Amino acid sequence: MWSIYHTILSASLYHLCFAYDPIFGPINQRPLTNANGGKRQRPNIVFILTDDQDLHMNSLDYMPFVQKHLINQGTFFKRHFCTTALCCPSRVTLWTGKAAHNTNVTNVTPPYGGYPKFVSQGLNEKYLPVWLQESGYNTYYTGKLFNAHSVDNYDSPYAAGWTSSDFLLDPFTYSYMNSTYQRNKDPPVSYEGRHSVDVLAEKALGFLDEAHQARKPFFLGVAPVAPHANLWSPAFKDGNHSDLEDIDFSPPVPSERHAKLFEGIKVPRTANFNPDKPSGASWIRKLPKQNQETVDYNDHFYVQRLRALQSVDEIVDSLVSRLDDLKLLDNTYIIYTTDNGYHIGQHRMQPAKQCSFEEDINIPLIIRGPRVPRKTISDIVTTHTDIAPTLLEIAGIPLRDDFDGLSIPLTENGLSQAEETRHEHVTVEHWGFASNEGQVLESYPRLHTNNTYKALRVISKTYDLHYQVWCNGDYELHDLMTDPGQMVNLLYSEEEAPDILAGAPHDKVVARLDSLLFVLKSCKADTCIHPWQALHPAGNVASLRDALSPRFDSFYEDESRRIKFDRCEMGFILDAEGPQFGQDSLLSIFDHKWHEWT
Repeated sequence: MWSIYHTILSASLYHLCFAYDPIFGPINQRPLTNANGGKRQRPNIVFILTDDQDLHMNSLDYMPFVQKHLINQGTFFKRHFCTTALCCPSRVTLWTGKAAHNTNVTNVTPPYGGYPKFVSQGLNEKYLPVWLQESGYNTYYTGKLFNAHSVDNYDSPYAAGWTSSDFLLDPFTYSYMNSTYQRNKDPPVSYEGRHSVDVLAEKALGFLDEAHQARKPFFLGVAPVAPHANLWSPAFKDGNHSDLEDIDFSPPVPSERHAKLFEGIKVPRTANFNPDKPSGASWIRKLPKQNQETVDYNDHFYVQRLRALQSVDEIVDSLVSRLDDLKLLDNTYIIYTTDNGYHIGQHRMQPAKQCSFEEDINIPLIIRGPRVPRKTISDIVTTHTDIAPTLLEIAGIPLRDDFDGLSIPLTENGLSQAEETRHEHVTVEHWGFASNEGQVLESYPRLHTNNTYKALRVISKTYDLHYQVWCNGDYELHDLMTDPGQMVNLLYSEEEAPDILAGAPHDKVVARLDSLLFVLKSCKADTCIHPWQALHPAGNVASLRDALSPRFDSFYEDESRRIKFDRCEMGFILDAEGPQFGQDSLLSIFDHKWHEWT
C-alpha cells in the first residue's frame, strides 16, 4: 500500500479550473452547471466492483492500469470501509445505502441472505438502478449481482431496474472456467472452457457501445468474480446447489496468459502475519500458529489472486480506452471498489474475510471523473453506505431521507471541507459463520459458527481505535496508532492496557465507545451518520474527543448501559440482539437525569 501513497504524494496535486464552485460538498450538491451557468449534460457512471479484493496485502500495486487510469487520474480514498465483510450483505448495502441491520440481508444464502432475501425484503424495487431509471438514466450491468442469484431463481422475479443486463449466476458464479451468464430475459448460457473474466470483458464493452448508441446518460456496472476463490462441487455439474461444507474451495484461476506472473511473490510479512502470539478474541484467539506447509499454500493462494486480478486490470484499460474513443471519458465518473477485503495468514487465519480487522474492512475506493482531484489521497472516513448517496448526487437526483450514509465529496473544496466536518466513525457488523477458503485442518475447520459481532472504528488525527463486542460476551479494543496490526487486544485479561488512550483515561474511552456502538448497532438514517446527536441532543458533541469531556463522565460511566447480545444467532434476529437504542425507552437504558448529563 505504501508504494501507492508514495507515488501519489510525490506527484503535484491537480488544480481544477472550477475549484471555487464545488459540485460536491459535505452537504448536498448544487445543480450541475457549465462555466456559463447553463445546465451541463448529465454525467455517465462506470462502476467496477471486484470480489474480495484486499487493500492491506497491496493488490493494487500489481495493477498498472488501475494506477495509470484511476489512481493517477482520480482520488484514492484510503479510509474507505465496508460495513459487513461478506459479499451479499455488502453488495446490498452498496446499492441501497443502508446498513445490513436495516436491509435484513445478513448472509449469502437463505434464510438470512442472498437474492431471495433481497427480494423478500422489498428491496428489488428500492435500490440504485430503479432510482436511476426513474430519473432518466439507462442502466446496464454484467457480472455478479448477488449470491444465491441462480439458474433456478433468476426470473423469480427478474432483477429490477436494468435497461440491459448479463448476470453471472449461481452455482457457477465462482467457477472461473465454467461460468454461466443470463442476459436480459433470455435463458442462461454456459461458457464452459472460457475464462469468466474474459467473457465479462466482452459483455462490458458491448454494453458500453449499446449505452453510447442510446444517446442517454448511463450507469454501467461491471462486477468480475476475481479475485474470489474458485468453488466447485459435483452437484454444480447439473446446476444443483451444495452445502457450504461440501464445496471445494481452491485458489483463484487466472487466465492462461497470466498464469506464470509474479513467481516468488509472497503474502506481505507484516507484524500480524502468522504471529508467534495469539491475538483477537473468541475463536480467533484459539488458533495455533500455521506450519510451513500451510504458509506455502497460502503464499500460492495469494499469488493466484494477483494473477486473477490481471484480467480485471485489463478490463479497466479497455473500458477507459473505449470511453475515450467514444468521446465519453471527460463526462464519465469511474468508480473502482470491492465488496469486502480479505485476509491470508494475518492473526493466524486461513484465507477468507468476515472479520472486522483492517484487512477485511478497509478496502479500495478510487474515483475519477469531472472535477475530481487527480493524483490525490483523501483520508476522510467513507463507507459503503455512502456509495448510493454519492451516485445519486453524481446523477443530480435528490437524496432519499432513509439513507444510512452520506455522499462523498468529489471536488478539491468539498474534500477540504470534509476533513474538518465529516464524521469519524464506521459501523461494522456480522452474523453467523466465518468461512475458511483455504486448507481445511483439524485445528481449522471449513466453518467457525460463532462469528456474530458488532464493531466500531473511530478515526481522527489524534486517535485510531477499533472496538468490538462479540455475541459470546468477548470484547476487543485496539489502538491502531501504536498497534496498526491489531495484535494487542487491550480488553483481554492477559494484555497490559495503557492508563491513557486517545488522550483520556482508558476506562473513560471504553465507556464512550460502548455507548456509541450501542446507538450504531440499531441506527437508522441520520442517526447512523450523526450518532453522537442521539446521545447528546443539545448538539454539543460531534466526536469522541468532544464526548471525552469530564463533564460527561458520570453519564457514560455510571448511567449508560453496556452493549450485549442475548444470544448468538446465524442471522439478524431482533430478540437475540439485546437492547435496541430507539426501541427501548431511553429512561430504561439511561438514568432519569439523562438530559442533565448531555
